[in-house]
Amino acid sequence: MSATAAAAAFRATVAAAGFVLDVPVIGADEAAERVLAHWADGAELRALPDGRWLLVLAESVEARADRAPGLPVRRLPGGGLAAVGAEGAPVPTGRLALPVAGAVTTHPIAELPPLDPADWLDPAGLTLHRLAPVGAVAEPAPVVEDLPRPARPDLRAAAGVGARSERARRLTEAAPAGGGRRVRLPGLARAARWFGRLRLPRWGDGSGPVAFMAAAVVLVVVAVFLVVRFAQLIVDRGFHPGGVLLAVAVTALLARGSRAARGTSGGTAGTAPRPAGGRPVRTRRPLLRGLLARLVVRSPAGRLVHGRHARYLRELTRAFEQRRWDDALRDALRLAGESRPTEQGWLSLGLPRRFAGALRPTPVTGGPAGVSPMSGPTVQQHLAGLYRQAATALEREGRIDEAAFVLADLMDAPAEAVALLDRHGRTAQAAELAEGRGLAADLVVRLWWRAGERARAVRTAHRRAAFADAVERLSADDPGAGRELRAAWVEHSRAGGDRLGAVEAAWPDEELRPSVAADLRDAVALGGPARGRALAHLLALGAGEATRALALAVLEDAGDDTGTTDDTGVTDAGRGRATGRSALAGALAGLPGADPAGDRELATAALRAVVRDGGFGGAGGSGAPLDQRTETALFEQLAKRADPLVAADLPRPRRPARPTADGGHEWAFVDRPGTLPVLDAARLESGLLLVACGQAGVRLLGPDGRVKARWDVPADELVLADHGGAALLVARYGQVREISRLDLGTRAVRSWGTLRVRGLVRSFDGRQLLTRDEEGIAVLDTLAARPTVVWRELGGEQRPVGPLVRTPTSCASVVASQLPGGGVLTELWRWDQPGWELRSRTALDADLLGEGTALLATGRLLAGQPDPARGGTTLRWSTDREPVERLVDGVAPAGPVVDGEHWALTLAPAADGTVRVHTGTASEAEPPRTLLLPNATAAGRPGAGPPAVGLRHHGGALTFWHRSGRVLATTADGSAVLANLRVTTG
Repeated sequence: MSATAAAAAFRATVAAAGFVLDVPVIGADEAAERVLAHWADGAELRALPDGRWLLVLAESVEARADRAPGLPVRRLPGGGLAAVGAEGAPVPTGRLALPVAGAVTTHPIAELPPLDPADWLDPAGLTLHRLAPVGAVAEPAPVVEDLPRPARPDLRAAAGVGARSERARRLTEAAPAGGGRRVRLPGLARAARWFGRLRLPRWGDGSGPVAFMAAAVVLVVVAVFLVVRFAQLIVDRGFHPGGVLLAVAVTALLARGSRAARGTSGGTAGTAPRPAGGRPVRTRRPLLRGLLARLVVRSPAGRLVHGRHARYLRELTRAFEQRRWDDALRDALRLAGESRPTEQGWLSLGLPRRFAGALRPTPVTGGPAGVSPMSGPTVQQHLAGLYRQAATALEREGRIDEAAFVLADLMDAPAEAVALLDRHGRTAQAAELAEGRGLAADLVVRLWWRAGERARAVRTAHRRAAFADAVERLSADDPGAGRELRAAWVEHSRAGGDRLGAVEAAWPDEELRPSVAADLRDAVALGGPARGRALAHLLALGAGEATRALALAVLEDAGDDTGTTDDTGVTDAGRGRATGRSALAGALAGLPGADPAGDRELATAALRAVVRDGGFGGAGGSGAPLDQRTETALFEQLAKRADPLVAADLPRPRRPARPTADGGHEWAFVDRPGTLPVLDAARLESGLLLVACGQAGVRLLGPDGRVKARWDVPADELVLADHGGAALLVARYGQVREISRLDLGTRAVRSWGTLRVRGLVRSFDGRQLLTRDEEGIAVLDTLAARPTVVWRELGGEQRPVGPLVRTPTSCASVVASQLPGGGVLTELWRWDQPGWELRSRTALDADLLGEGTALLATGRLLAGQPDPARGGTTLRWSTDREPVERLVDGVAPAGPVVDGEHWALTLAPAADGTVRVHTGTASEAEPPRTLLLPNATAAGRPGAGPPAVGLRHHGGALTFWHRSGRVLATTADGSAVLANLRVTTG
C-alpha cells in the first residue's frame, strides 16, 4: 500500500466492528478504560499473541480511524474481521486479519484467550450493601364503597295512610308475591293443619318397613270403606258431600302451600324476592294451585268464595264513594299489572295483587297477578274508575301525597304520579319515584338536576348514557338549566380525557364553544382522526394562520410521520387515516371556516385530497367507511365552497379496489429480537404505538420504531380508553396492581392507586374501570382521589369465572351460581353498557369450559384442543346450536388469546426456531391468517418455550407483540401491515 493510500485509509470514517488496542504502548490501565468506555452487552475481549487486545463490539459503530481508541477492525462481506490496512485478501468467517511489519497475518478468533473485564474490579476496601427493591409495592388501601343509594319512596308513609284494618288483614294475610290473596276458612284450615302434621313412623330393625306397609294397606282399605259407606248413607238422605270433601282437600293443600310460601318469601310483598346478586328470581307457585282453584270455583264451595269477595268489594266501594279516605286507602288493593308475553296468568282463589307491608316503589315489581273469580275485566274497570276518581279528588283537595300513592301504588301508574309530584313542586320526591320505578333515564336526570342533586344527576346520566336526551328535554322547559347541564356534560367528558366528546357536547350551544378551545388543542396533539376533526372546529372558531397552515399540510399529506419501510412489509394503507386527512376533509364539509377566503382554499385542498384518496376513507365513527350516499353529499358540500374552476375540473372520487386478506397469506415479524421486553402494545389511531416494557417503563413509538415519548413508570399491561385520549398503566405484583393514569393529549402521568383484584378488563370508557374481586364485578371510578366502587354486579351465590370481556356497548362473563341443592349452574351472562341491563343468560356446555377456552366479545366461547394425531389443533366455537369445529395446521401448546372479536393461536416452535401464529375473527367461516415469528427465543425460565404472541384490537387496527421485543400492526382485516418494528433502548 502506498503512503498516500494509507494516509487516506487512516483519515477515513469506517464502520468499525471492533478495535485492536496496543497494550504494550498505551499500558493496561489506559487500555482497560478504553474497553470499558465501549463495552456493551454482547461485546468480546480477547488477547492477541503479541500482547495486544482485540475488542469485538456488539454492534458496529461509525468511527474515524485517526480518532479511534485503537486500530479499527471492519467486518468483511465473507464474515471475517480485518483491521484497517489488511482488507485486501479475503478473510473467512471466524478469523481476524492484522497487518504486522508490512505483512498480513490471520488468527482464529475463537482460539484467542478471552479476557473478562469483571476481573479488573478489586472489591477490597469496599462496603457491601445488600440491594433492596426500588419503589416497593405499597399495601393496597381499602377501596371506598360509594354505591348509588337505592330509591325506595314510601308513599304510604308520606300520605299518612295507616295500617290495614283487622278484617282486611285477615282477608289478605299469608299472600305470596304476585300470587293473589287466598280466602281464609279457619275451620277447614285447622283440619288441614291436623292432617298435615301426620308423620310416617320410623322403625329400627329390618322388619319395620314390611310391617309398616302391611299396616298402612289395612288402614287405607278400612278408611276407604268407611268413607264410601258414610257417603252412601248421606246421599240416600238427599245430601251430596262432594263439594265439602273437595273443599277440605283443597284447603289442606293450600295450607301447605301457604307455609312453603312463608318459608321462602324474603322481600316486600308485591315484589319478587331478590338474591344477593341483585337480580329478581321467579317465584314458584304451589303445585296444582290453578287447577285446584278451578275445581273449587265449579263446586258448591265456590259460592263461599264469591260471596266473600263480593262483600269486600261492596265495602271498599262504599268507603271510596263516601270519601272516607283513611279507610279506603288502608284497605285498597293494588291493581294487577300486565303479564309479560312469556308469562301466563293463573287462576287463584285470592283477591287482586297488593302490597302486604310498607308500600314503596321498587324497580322490580312482582310477576303476573292471579286471576280470581272477582278479578275479571268488569271488576278491574270498576276499581280503576274508583282509583282514578279518588286521585282527582285528592289532588283537588291538596292531598298530593295521597293522590300520588293512589296513582303509583294502587293503579301502577308511576309516570302519572311523577308528573303529579313535579307539577306540585315535589321535585325530589318525583325524582326518587322515577328512579325507583325505572322510568326513562332522561326524565330521572332532569328531575335530579332540578331538585339540586346535580352530582347524582350527572352520575345517572353517565351510567345510563342519557346526557343528550336529558339536555334536550331540560332545555325545552328551562333554557338556563339546560345550558348548565350541558356545561356539566362538557366538564364530565373533559375530566375523562374525551376531548372530542367535550367538543361535541358544547358545540350546539354557541355560548359554550369558546370554552372548548383548549380541548381542541389537546385533540390536535393526539394526532390521527382526532387531529383532523379538531382542526376543522378550530378553523370554524376563527383560528389563526398557523392552524390554517397545519390543516393545509395535513390535506396535502406534508410532514407525514407514518413512514414506510419496505424491508419490513409496511405499506401505505391507512396513511390518510393516520394523518387525519380523511377525518379533516369530512369535518370541513360540515363546518365552514370563519374566514371565507381561507375556507375556500381549505375546501379546494380537501376536494383534491378526496379525489386523490378515492373518497373520505375512514371518516365515519371509529374509522368506519361512509356509505356512498353520505360521501356524495359531503363531496357536494365541499364543491359548493371550493374554487369553482377546480371543482368543475375534478372528477368524482372513485373508490380504489381494497386489498383483501387472503387466508393463505403470511406476514412476518422482523427477524431480530429487540433489546427491551414487550408485555403489551397497542397501535393508536394516530399511527403511533404505545408499548409497555415492564419495569423498563412505557414508550410511544412511531411506525419506524423511533421514540416519540417515554415514561419511566413500570407497566405490564395497558387499559386503553375507548376515545383514545387516556390509558391506564398497570404494573402487576401477584394480585396487587399499581395503576397510573396517562393523558395521551398532554402526555402527563399521575399515580392513581394500588388495588388487590383478580382481574381487569383491557379497556374503559375513560372514567369507570371494570374489575373482578372476591365479591363479584366491581366498577371503579378512576377519576376519584382514591379507588372508589360506584357499581357492583353479581356477588352472593353468583361469581364470575375467568376474565371479563368488555366493549363500549356490552360486557360478558361466565358466571357460576350455587344451586340450593349444592350443585353449580354455569351460564354466560351478557349486559348492555353502560347501564348494566342484563340481556341474556345462556347455559354453557361443560365440554367447552376448561383449559384453552377463551370468551369472545360476541358472547361465544372459543376453545383450542391440540390434536397431535392429525398434526393440528382443533378450534371449537360455541353457537346457539351445535358447536362448530375447524382444524388448523400445527399443534398449539396453549389455548388462543382473544381481544374483542379477534383471536390468535400460537403454535409450537419449528426446528429452526420460527413460531407460526394463526389469527382470525369470531366468525368460524373465515379462514385464519398466519403470522411468522423468526428466531423466537425463550423469555422466562431456562428451558421454557417462547411465550404466546399477544393481541390487541384498538383504533381500527390489530397489534401483535412478542416478549422478545417485536411488534407487528395490521389493519383489522389483516389486508395490510401498518407497522413492523423491534423495541430497543435507543
